[in-house]
Amino acid sequence: MSEQFGSDYITVTDDDGNEFELEHLDTIEHEGALYMAFLPADMDEDHEDYGMIILKVIEENGEEILATVDDEAEMEAVYDTFMQQLFGDEEEDGAEA
Repeated sequence: MSEQFGSDYITVTDDDGNEFELEHLDTIEHEGALYMAFLPADMDEDHEDYGMIILKVIEENGEEILATVDDEAEMEAVYDTFMQQLFGDEEEDGAEA
């Protein structure tokens, strides 16, 4: 993903009304559905508890919304696809050495 124009940020609200700002990393299509990967915008580099957040784009009442992925097998497959897309080039470069 190009950093030429800077990062994209969105604000999401959870079921309890708490707002979170997320940095968009990438979007992929997996088995006909769209998924978006994010990192918390307020992530502290010294804090290792943060991980990539994957949300599924679904349509509800004619509007696209982001939803959590509750199926563990679906989440694992989508996570693997994101990791390959985000870091696959780095792994290939290391294998050539």
